[in-house]
Amino acid sequence: MSRRRDTPRVTATSPAAPGPAPEADLTVDGTGLLCVALLLRLRAAIAEAQAGTVVHVITTDPAAPLDLPAWCHMTGHHYLGPVLDDEDSSVYALRLASDARATRADAPWRTARRSGDTGP
Repeated sequence: MSRRRDTPRVTATSPAAPGPAPEADLTVDGTGLLCVALLLRLRAAIAEAQAGTVVHVITTDPAAPLDLPAWCHMTGHHYLGPVLDDEDSSVYALRLASDARATRADAPWRTARRSGDTGP
């Protein structure tokens, strides 16, 4: 004889749709750039920006919805999500963190090994 469970089944759900993204303090145009070049441009553009700066990244790279959140997770910046997604390009938002980990100038997908390490 099977016994009926009274506890509800828990299923994974997608998060609620976020509210409107904050206005950009800085916009990085990565149109036509793929992952590596996009991250190089992003890193250079935010090099002098202050913590709390909201950055909008314009991109046509189909991998950007995966690459940008992963890069934010690695560096400690805050990925805010998509702002615009249409068939020509997409815009994603992130907020710069005060305690972000530095990345290498030649390889922004790698964190710097030690303070001031920006090269190979």
